Amino acid sequence: MQDGKHVILYVEDDPDFRASMRTVLEAHGYVMFEAADGEEGLRAFRDAQPDLVIVDLMMEEIDSGTTLMKEFRAAGCTVPVYMLSSAGDALTLSTDYTQLGFSGVLQKPLDPDRLVGILETKLA
Repeated sequence: MQDGKHVILYVEDDPDFRASMRTVLEAHGYVMFEAADGEEGLRAFRDAQPDLVIVDLMMEEIDSGTTLMKEFRAAGCTVPVYMLSSAGDALTLSTDYTQLGFSGVLQKPLDPDRLVGILETKLA
């Protein structure tokens, strides 16, 4: 937490998605840290000490989100980490995201109400 607000780290290579996520999160009282790639995401994770992380599945490489997840866990990450993907709902049906270490999968484009509901549940 930072100043009594939960901290969310969002790792996404698309600046437009980062900007829209910031709008949603800040409007609902969260602090957002952002990173544009996996390497920056790992640094931001260490600096921000987030309460929850959202990682885009496909950034610099096809599965860079899953690679970053492994690095988070190796760095001692114990907070919920959600994968964000344009294949979100289909991915949930075809992949056991929990074996990859993720707490869940979010669908792009992101439904702000669903996101806020998840945040309120996980961070209560």
